[in-house]
Amino acid sequence: MADKNPSQPQARVTELHQQLHHHAHRYYVLDEPEIPDAEYDRLFRELQALEAAHPELLTPDSPTQRVGGKALDAFAKVRHQVPMLSIRTETDIEATGARNFDTRVRREMGLPLEASDEAPAIEYEAELKFDGLAINLRYEDGVLVQAATRGDGEIGEDVTQNIRTIGQIPLRLTGKAPHVLEVRGEVYMRRDDFDKLNERQREKIAAGQKNEKTYVNPRNAAAGAVRQLDPAISAQRPLSFYAYGWGETQGWDDKPDTQDGVLRAMQAMGLPVSDHREVVLGAEGLVAFHARMGSLRDQLPFDIDGVVYKVNSLALQSQLGFVTREPRWAVAHKYPAQEQLTTVQAIDVQVGRTGKLTPVAKLAPVFVGGVTVTNATLHNEDEARRKDVRVGDTVIVRRAGDVIPEVVSVLADKRQPGAELFTMPRKCPVCGSDAVREEGEADYRCTGGLFCKAQRKEALLHFAQRRAMDIEGLGDKLADQLVDADIIRTLPDLYRLGLSALAELDRMAEKSAQNLLDGLEKSKQTTLPRFLFGLGIRHVGEATAKDLARHFGKLDGIMDATEAQLLEVNDVGPIVAQSLHTFFSQPHNREVIEQLRACGVTWPESEPTAQAPKPLTGKTIVITGTLPTLGRDEAKDLLEAAGAKVAGSVSKKTDYVVAGAEAGSKLAKAQELGVPVLDEDGMRALLAG
Repeated sequence: MADKNPSQPQARVTELHQQLHHHAHRYYVLDEPEIPDAEYDRLFRELQALEAAHPELLTPDSPTQRVGGKALDAFAKVRHQVPMLSIRTETDIEATGARNFDTRVRREMGLPLEASDEAPAIEYEAELKFDGLAINLRYEDGVLVQAATRGDGEIGEDVTQNIRTIGQIPLRLTGKAPHVLEVRGEVYMRRDDFDKLNERQREKIAAGQKNEKTYVNPRNAAAGAVRQLDPAISAQRPLSFYAYGWGETQGWDDKPDTQDGVLRAMQAMGLPVSDHREVVLGAEGLVAFHARMGSLRDQLPFDIDGVVYKVNSLALQSQLGFVTREPRWAVAHKYPAQEQLTTVQAIDVQVGRTGKLTPVAKLAPVFVGGVTVTNATLHNEDEARRKDVRVGDTVIVRRAGDVIPEVVSVLADKRQPGAELFTMPRKCPVCGSDAVREEGEADYRCTGGLFCKAQRKEALLHFAQRRAMDIEGLGDKLADQLVDADIIRTLPDLYRLGLSALAELDRMAEKSAQNLLDGLEKSKQTTLPRFLFGLGIRHVGEATAKDLARHFGKLDGIMDATEAQLLEVNDVGPIVAQSLHTFFSQPHNREVIEQLRACGVTWPESEPTAQAPKPLTGKTIVITGTLPTLGRDEAKDLLEAAGAKVAGSVSKKTDYVVAGAEAGSKLAKAQELGVPVLDEDGMRALLAG
């Protein structure tokens, strides 16, 4: 950034002119912004301050004296009969912003700054500030004849054919319409439509289609769609529209006398108008609306970056008039920016509780989305490579509501020479175990489940659950304490716990401690399937654990089996075989198992036996409702022992649904799809057959 020394205001003003013209062109004309809105606003405010301090530097071509960018040469130019001016932006994100506006309005009207019975509160229309593309629709005798972009406020671009493809915009108004009505509003893209569009774009890119790209945000996507030279392409983009104002009008004899009244009249003509608007009184009404919409911001189906306050009375609007480029009777009150500019200082890799490795960009601190952000997720190696994020890069980071901050895009032209591509480490940064990425998956995972500190709590709770080792008294809160206090480092530490150490933990009386020790002692006598399942090997569920135990008979046979030998087990495919082989090839996993055995954990073993054909091999069955004599787990065990896969949801691939009392949506789904439905007796007959 250039020197901001006050002794050089002329140089700084010239530089700001160049930067703002450049970024306005990127934003309004090319639809490819390089910086977030908040960064543009910051530069704009700096220029305003310099021009206020040095009036001699204010020139007619200053960005502060105009609204937007030039029209694209590819479109016919349209001169707006009534200029499409922008409104002042109040950047104070607190309640002060609303109160400042009310104070200015009352001062301009010659009223006392505080409302009273003699000088009551002013009535305002409070609306949303949509994050899209401003459009002027011209209707003559109720028929849409022209649509134009804002352009530079005086001259815009004729995009009529593209706008006609937006289903929300009526081609003919309903009821009695003025001879001429120019409707001003915002073309935008809903978030769900934006996600679907980007998914289609990614599919095109994957299919090798050139010149395709994904979009940074819904605003960028909407603007690009409106400016397509081919209306057929615009028609494929899911655009929406809201009206919020008007330009030229002729022959509107019964025009309402308030802002709210005009919007209601437009709605009656068939124009879409947002329901998220209110008529409020005074500063306190504005403050309440700002807070209310702020709390709803992330729940809305579209993006907003603030709210807009307008004096409701059109007579008062006319009395207040304009100053330079802005109406005195309206203001935009922004929320904290959801996108900001910062730099990547490092890229770390974090290990989640399930072993997932996630690259995280360490950022120069930046205030975005209402908080100071220092980390942003890059999701996985593919995403980091797709965005091409490198250490030292200048990036746009986004945070909306409680969503984890993420890097949106990189300003590649600011990249330092020699910046290296990010590569996911092939060893876990926490425990040093192999990090593997299975075929068809986006994530790398640490293979040191029983050994990795980052996975301790998850491994401990999985090991202790009822379907595994069934350790009574070991729940989430106790597991947190045991791991956080470094009492449990690996699973065998469980069986080395003492009464006194347990009794000293929070909410752990001597009786509770003894109950846990009794539960641990009882759990030592288990079965091979339970023990295998409790180890938490990826892709090895209860049914697979039972198949492995039946096939090999002994744990050592499973541990020493090759992938080819593992593939001989019923329902074990290449992914499961690879996961098993990788797990047992890690020395520390074998060490944990030997220590558990040394602590007294034992189970019956047998010689490998030939597997008899199972009657339900290859069948998928869903259990729903309450059976007369069998619990859900008992029924599941019987079905799995017969070779069936017991699923949790009904689909076209389901072979049978076993339904008991109070069966709900799963039964209805089965009947809808024509899936055979059995009661408990029918299930037993199927097993016997």
